Amino acid sequence: MAGPGPELGLLFQRRFLAARQLRGMPWAELEQQLRAAPERSQSSLLADILHQTVLHPLCVRYPPSAAYRRCFLTELIKKHESTAADPLDELYDALARILSEEESAHCYKSYLLPSGEPVTLSESVAIISQGTTGLITWDAALQLAEWATENPAVFTNRTVLELGSGVGFTGLVICKTCNPKTYIFSDYHHCVLKQLTENIHLNGFTLEPETTNPAQGQEAEGKEYQQPKLVVAELDWGSVTEEQLLALQADVVIAADVIYDPEITLSLTGMLQKFSTSRADRKPEVYIALTVRNLDTYHMFQAELDKAGIRWQIIPAHSNSIFLHDTQPNVTILQLFI
Repeated sequence: MAGPGPELGLLFQRRFLAARQLRGMPWAELEQQLRAAPERSQSSLLADILHQTVLHPLCVRYPPSAAYRRCFLTELIKKHESTAADPLDELYDALARILSEEESAHCYKSYLLPSGEPVTLSESVAIISQGTTGLITWDAALQLAEWATENPAVFTNRTVLELGSGVGFTGLVICKTCNPKTYIFSDYHHCVLKQLTENIHLNGFTLEPETTNPAQGQEAEGKEYQQPKLVVAELDWGSVTEEQLLALQADVVIAADVIYDPEITLSLTGMLQKFSTSRADRKPEVYIALTVRNLDTYHMFQAELDKAGIRWQIIPAHSNSIFLHDTQPNVTILQLFI
């Protein structure tokens, strides 16, 4: 069985692996290192991993799913038992506590920015929940966020409109790393909008016209970004008018993983056309990150853009993987010229 990925791997990535120059180390390599280490060091190494992942304060406060943590600890115990090291009671105690937990329909996922600050999200454990796929973070959102951190000038001091924000990952990363003037999160499903709002608060932000303490979620002290104006908007692509889009005054429009259904694709293209006619003086820059799951849907989107007179180009892949995730070779970022 393959070792666990992003949820606890994020703490490997920054807290433990970076400190020991072991970033991205696979389970097999960990096993080799344990066997090569002196017996006294083996237990210490495993205890360090345990405290920088499952028992890390961030993970304790905002735990990933119980099933995921069980999988992670089971793999870690296998590596421990493959060595001659003394038993590590902490490992078994941690697993026993998780085995006694009840399963929940929601969990937390945390990702660490280059500054070390986390972006933590409350998500559904199911891909489809409450009639929507918008309650989890999809791969294209991760890669769009990574591209944004490499290109902060696109967003700095500008008004950004995100279409289909979902649980908010991409927008929260941009707000914490790129200093936008205004960031407009948008979606349509009421459950998604509720979860999105909770995640914005969870990460220490307030929404207009709120005036409460911004440090109400995660600790906001020592942050290097300014609080932008944040808005959560209910946006129906099919019924939104040119006047409503114009009122948003967006300089940049982004979206991630919104090209997966022909009907939705047509609604998106129709709305983009409204952008092209609503601002003759200054058109917004548009960037769409998509996972090519079905070539027919992808080609249909390109054809609809061509039909609407919207030029497009593929953005070169970003160079660095900031967030620990399974890289999807079929994720593409398009820049549209409306």
